[in-house]
Amino acid sequence: MAIKERYIDPFTDFGFKKLFGSEPNKELLIDFLNELLRGKKKIKNLTYAKNEQLGHTSDYRQAIFDLYCEGEHGEKFIIELQRINQLFFKDRSVYYSTFPIQEQAPKGQGWNYRLPEIFMIGIMDFALDDTPSEQFHHEVKLMETSTKEVFYEKLTFIYLEMPKFEKDESAVQTHYEKWLFLLKNLNRFTEIPTVLQERIFRKVFEIAEVANLNEKDMEIYEASLKQRRDWQNTMDYAIREAEEKGVEKGMEKGMEKGMEKGMEKGMEKGMEKGMEKGMEKMREKQREIAANLKKVGVSVEIIAQSTGLSAEEINRL
Repeated sequence: MAIKERYIDPFTDFGFKKLFGSEPNKELLIDFLNELLRGKKKIKNLTYAKNEQLGHTSDYRQAIFDLYCEGEHGEKFIIELQRINQLFFKDRSVYYSTFPIQEQAPKGQGWNYRLPEIFMIGIMDFALDDTPSEQFHHEVKLMETSTKEVFYEKLTFIYLEMPKFEKDESAVQTHYEKWLFLLKNLNRFTEIPTVLQERIFRKVFEIAEVANLNEKDMEIYEASLKQRRDWQNTMDYAIREAEEKGVEKGMEKGMEKGMEKGMEKGMEKGMEKGMEKGMEKMREKQREIAANLKKVGVSVEIIAQSTGLSAEEINRL
């Protein structure tokens, strides 16, 4: 695969972990998380933990995080790069957050249930369907609905809807905005923009330069990039097909309505014809009964009363 871009795509599995998932590059993740937490917490050090989380038994479903880290005070950070929207994406986030909660429980007795802070961070390459159109940063905690006060401080979900961040180089101002601008556009840059000339960002560009990848990393990146492009093509095709089906459905509905109306009219006519035929058969049966009664000598008056036929019609039989 010929790679034209100068810098790796951070929204590939390889690219994201290359930038943020290794010990030599840990300062990048610390700097990004500190900006993401907006001064509410200051991370000085992180330890990478095992990203594969197993259930209590083999029957339990496992979870594999993109990145899983622990802060110096025991805080847990799950960082997920989500490329494609899922039907139950929020449910998945909540489910993932239960693993670092459960792993705190020691075997045996005597635990007082004290938990560390847990942060579930989702960096999404798509927009959610049920959020305000202009809001791209979401921070969610357990809240008391009556007072709107935070009920539990130690569980935080942070979501970034990256497509909604639309600032260009001239508009970005804060260090946090610079990070978002970098992540969203890294693989499109051919040079380091003026606004990203800080040391921490120059390090990102150095790590991300495709020409600096060794042969093994290049193979992994090419596979990761192909997977991302395949996903994108699949999504584009699904969207186009859904749009086409929407037109088809409109036509189908139109035809259905037309057929319904046609059937209504047809049924009306059919019922009319059916009733006519039924009445005709009934009259034939009445005439047959009248003729039989007439043969055995029953009076015309009684036959008329019994069959509903007129005396004139009975006399013609």
